[in-house]
Amino acid sequence: MRSALIIGAGSGLSASLARLFASNGMQVALAARDTGKLGDLGAETGAMVHACDATRPDQVSGLFDTVLQAQGMLDVVVYNASARAQGPLIELDPEQVAGAIAVTAFAGFVVGQNAAKHMLPRGSGAILFTGASASVKGYPRSASFAMGKFALRGLAQSMARELAPKGIHVAHFVIDGVIRNPGRTEPPGSPDSMLDPDAVAETYWHVLNQKRSAWTWEVELRPWVEKF
Repeated sequence: MRSALIIGAGSGLSASLARLFASNGMQVALAARDTGKLGDLGAETGAMVHACDATRPDQVSGLFDTVLQAQGMLDVVVYNASARAQGPLIELDPEQVAGAIAVTAFAGFVVGQNAAKHMLPRGSGAILFTGASASVKGYPRSASFAMGKFALRGLAQSMARELAPKGIHVAHFVIDGVIRNPGRTEPPGSPDSMLDPDAVAETYWHVLNQKRSAWTWEVELRPWVEKF
């Protein structure tokens, strides 16, 4: 049985990924700072739920130890967490910016490093990172998010070039738009103007199952209303 770990799990894309992975026979583990929101999803997918602050290397290392002890191995690790300190540049609190970058980028490095340590000895596995529009273009009033997502994209590209020759598929997903979730509603007259999380999850699944002769390192997804 293949197994997956999703870090930064919640009610949107990561929930769709958990359902899709489980429906295809995978054993799933979910991790987040706040596990209270994951009870129903864990019960629905049969996933183990773990508390983890991914900015803490000790907690990430402990998470991998726990999951590996229970599941034996990990075929795919998804990093889906991010944070932002939003506002005019000159009004941003440097400590909040540092915290946002730690969640969006540094924690991605910590997770990726732990995943690679596990996957390298057997020469297989996949590490998937969720990016955003801000991975490739900085918006006003969003400096911290742009810095974090640009850094995460650079990490993914570097890891892909280093690890692909060793059998590990690293991919980065640019989500160029708003993902629909239970707390968001689309404006009247614009059906499908938000990204359907189930449709996005299908793209992750496709990339996960690619043959290594034609691996994708990056894919960009956007709804039909999104401006290029």
